[in-house]
Amino acid sequence: MCDNSNSSSKCNCIAEILKVINILQCEVCPGTSCLETCTRAFFGPNSSVDFNTRPVTLYYCNGTPVTMPVSNTPGETTTSNIFRVEKIDGCCATLRVLVFNTGTSTYTSTNSFFTVNTDCLCTIKCLADTFVEGV
Repeated sequence: MCDNSNSSSKCNCIAEILKVINILQCEVCPGTSCLETCTRAFFGPNSSVDFNTRPVTLYYCNGTPVTMPVSNTPGETTTSNIFRVEKIDGCCATLRVLVFNTGTSTYTSTNSFFTVNTDCLCTIKCLADTFVEGV
């Protein structure tokens, strides 16, 4: 359920967090010490680690996780709820679907993208920073 009470010029906190993550991923520059939150200024446990992605999971206001197909193939049934922020435009976030590889604890980048209205989201969970090849 979307929050229709917001004007088109206002976005919710999810959009703001996704903007920060996108900036960090684009510029990957080390920062000073911060709290271990989604908006910490550096990737990884310290600034010397070479990560390029802060994976996220998102939830609708009813608590249901956002899940998307891992490919653009019609009838695709395999889904993922792990995403990489690719672009923020106002309250619209374009995200890339990532696949978690359980054997190696890494992520695989897909060519599956979607755009979500952040006003329809209530919760974001940031996962451990990582390096994703091909992004």
